[in-house]
Parts: sequence; C-alpha cells; structure tokens
Amino acid sequence: MNWKKIISLAVILTIYCISSNVFAHGVDGDTQTFLAGNSGVAFGPFLYIGAKHMLTGYDHLLFLVGVIFFLYRPKEVLLYVSFFTIGHSTTLLLGVMADMAINSYLIDAIIALSIVYKGFDNLGGFKRFFGTQPNTKAAVLIFGLFHGFGLASKLQEFKFDKEGLFTNLIGFNIGVEIGQFIALVFVLILFSLWRRSANFMKFSTLTNTLLIAAGFILFGYQLTGYFTS
Repeated sequence: MNWKKIISLAVILTIYCISSNVFAHGVDGDTQTFLAGNSGVAFGPFLYIGAKHMLTGYDHLLFLVGVIFFLYRPKEVLLYVSFFTIGHSTTLLLGVMADMAINSYLIDAIIALSIVYKGFDNLGGFKRFFGTQPNTKAAVLIFGLFHGFGLASKLQEFKFDKEGLFTNLIGFNIGVEIGQFIALVFVLILFSLWRRSANFMKFSTLTNTLLIAAGFILFGYQLTGYFTS
C-alpha cells in the first residue's frame, strides 16, 4: 500500500473541507440569513441549526473521533462525551447570554489544537516525550469549554433579536447534542466494525498521525483567516 498517496489524499480532502467553510466560520448562507432576520422565539429552527452545525462541524467531529478512538466500553464513551458536553454547553450558554465573544478565527485555532492534542495523546506522545500523562478527562472538559466558546462566538456574529434568546439557545444546544449523538452513533458503528479487523492497531498510528496533520492544517487556515480578515 502506498502510504504517501493515502496521506496526500487525506490532506487534500481536509483542505477541501476547510476551504469550503472556514472563511464563513462554518455557517451557510441560508442560516446566516435566518439568524440575521429572526425575531422572537424560534425553538425548532434553532434546534435544527444546532444539529446541522454539529453534523457539518468537522473540527468538533475530528476531536470526538480522537476522544473515543481507544475507548472500548460504552460506559467510558458516555463518560468522556459527557465531560465534553458539559464543557461546550456551559460556555455556549454563558458566552451568548453574557455577551462574551472571542474572535472566531482565534477560538477555532484553539479548537484545531485540541485535535492535535488528542492525536498526540493517542500516540502516547506525552509519556514518550515528557514522561507524564495529562488528566484526559480534565483535558476533554477544558477543550469542551473552548468548543462551546467557538459555538457562542459564531452565533454572536449575527445580531439576531434578543427576544426569546434563552429559549432559542436551549433549542440550539439540544440540536447540537442531537447532532453529536447521530454522528457518534455512525462513528461508533464504523469503529466497532474496524476493531474486528486485525488492521485496527496497525492503522491506528497512521490515523492519529493524520488527525494531528488535519489539526495543524486547520490551525494554519484559521490563523490565515485571522490575519487576512
């Protein structure tokens, strides 16, 4: 098997996905129009937008893939995903309600580094190079906080009506969780099938190396967006 071709294809696909969304901060034109023109309570539409954002949010999904990569028991998956959910739900609600915004490019750059972190952690990089292992649960919670601020920052770019804001945010947050659940179901099914193959451990190093590469590519694009916007 030609590893150079595999890596090149993965990098090209990553760049394509990023270039189609990064400079719009992952929000399509129809959603931008709705958010800018919405007035009052719109629980259903915000729920849909939240679910769609998570299902198309490649940065969030890549991080979650890294988180569950070596988790085999459903209890462990639920525990780690819960830490992530607590983190991003807290800062999503707090960020928007308290009008706390961080530049979207900068927060997305940090989110990109969370992908790098998880791939590096899965490869045993911390023990190998630093002789220590960070608390993985705390790391997932902390990065969840940053992911939530990313969602909050994106929403605040649109000066939508404040009437019914809390209800709309609850809808958006529930939508994010629904999208996350749907994505996780598909990922876990694929992983359960892949883990039955003798090639799982063989390709795990390559896969996590590609996660690191994708994270650095995302990081570079976000910094480029920050300095050119």
